[in-house]
Amino acid sequence: MVSNEQRRRQLAREKYLRQQQRRQTARAKAKRRNVVIASVLAVVLAGGGAVAATGALSGNGKGKKKDDAAASATPSASPTTKAPDPCAKGAKAAKGKKPKKMSWKKEPPVAIDKAASYTMKLETTCGDIPIDLNAAKAPHTVNSFDFLAKKGYFDHTKCHRLVNQGIYVLQCGDPQGTGAGGPGYTVPDENLKDPSLKGGKYPAGTVAMANRYNAQTKKGRNTGGSQFFLVYQESDLPPYYTPFGTVGKDGMKVLKKIANAGAAPPDRTMNTAPNATVVINKATVTTS
Repeated sequence: MVSNEQRRRQLAREKYLRQQQRRQTARAKAKRRNVVIASVLAVVLAGGGAVAATGALSGNGKGKKKDDAAASATPSASPTTKAPDPCAKGAKAAKGKKPKKMSWKKEPPVAIDKAASYTMKLETTCGDIPIDLNAAKAPHTVNSFDFLAKKGYFDHTKCHRLVNQGIYVLQCGDPQGTGAGGPGYTVPDENLKDPSLKGGKYPAGTVAMANRYNAQTKKGRNTGGSQFFLVYQESDLPPYYTPFGTVGKDGMKVLKKIANAGAAPPDRTMNTAPNATVVINKATVTTS
């Protein structure tokens, strides 16, 4: 027969085990949450200097001081050993070519036809990436890319960041190649209620703007510039980043090749560059 004392001890042990299980579960949830948060920040803040991880996937460019003040988030990409560069041949051919230094004080006037179909082709060292642009839903963004592409702004620029944990994106559009560059002006957020973003996910193939929005302070709206990210695998992200294009089937093959090569360990600014040498040789926007 079990005594009262034995029963009390048994109940105490069971309570202790339940507490331990709850703590273990809570730690696991917190770890997963932190991975996602770090990933979001990597997207959000990818446009600043090495400050604190409290910004947004950014890269606007209202002047160097403001660019440097946009903190570079702790990236979520897992440090990896140096993988073979699948784009080495293309990188060798592009060696020595530098992006132009250009900056403007104001967003260019919207001159595109919102009813027309626009396509942007990124000719990269890893292959061509065609992107269908959504001028109807993101006219300011598409107009800006049309303007910058015609100026040669993106030519010879590196895609400086690859995130491969929590979210799955390749980030480009910074002539500095650091995540701190921009065109000197900003464009407004657009198309944030697009049906494709339901459920807090950005589908594979989505092309969206980086910005400096901080969900905690609710500051940093309308801070898109020239930096953008290409989603190579469905990613959990809140609808803070203007979706303005979709990568074509052949372009997805190029993105997968880049992603499969992995990411380098974080540098001094906590940026995780792709192991593949991804350089945009030329960006062209056409209409039909």
